Amino acid sequence: MNVTSTKSQPLLLSFSGIDGAGKSTQISRLHDALQRGGLRVQGLTFWDDVATLKFLREKVTHSLFRGDRGVGSPEAPIRRLDKNLRSPLLTLFRMAIYALDALSLSVTMKKLHREQAANLDIIIFDRFIYDELANLNFASAWLRLYIRALLCFAPKPDLSFVLDANPEEAFARKPEYPLEFVHSNRSAYLLLAKMAGMYLIAPSSVEEIHQKILSLVLQMKDTQCRELDRAVFMPAITR
Repeated sequence: MNVTSTKSQPLLLSFSGIDGAGKSTQISRLHDALQRGGLRVQGLTFWDDVATLKFLREKVTHSLFRGDRGVGSPEAPIRRLDKNLRSPLLTLFRMAIYALDALSLSVTMKKLHREQAANLDIIIFDRFIYDELANLNFASAWLRLYIRALLCFAPKPDLSFVLDANPEEAFARKPEYPLEFVHSNRSAYLLLAKMAGMYLIAPSSVEEIHQKILSLVLQMKDTQCRELDRAVFMPAITR
């Protein structure tokens, strides 16, 4: 693979899905493949680079609910208590926080396009606003209305991937939340994929998923380059 860099706006990609779906693996493989092909790539994480009021959120999670910290593994499972907890008060808290995150995302994207447009070809987000919205109760009509409103307001990636996974297998890889929640969280992602127009990647081998994602990204980047060429040369042709 060899792709020529362009001066167009960076292509924005996002990866979402339940814990244990393989997002980190696919992001790492895509990042390396694109760089080997000559593209300039930057990776961002939604929690580190966009999320607001992180101290308050961690305080609520660890001090109030006494949830475990860190990442669970088959050898060392943990018991996290944060996004799997629901109550009317928590829902209102999340709605306010997610709205702030959507605003922060807009500011972040404008800053990236202003400062990095000439230096980057592709930006890859590890999680996005979608991963927050998937924590809400999709059975509630008024919450679905809120979700649709926030989807209209928040910036959209050029390609947003949802990595689907078998809940039992994902739980075995990352035992952090109760299996019942993993099932309900997966259902939320499937509904969100339809609402937001996300690209759903079905469970398969690591290599097959990687090749599917890489092909889609290169197709979109090629289309972007051709559109840029037309925008540059058509005025000269018509003069």
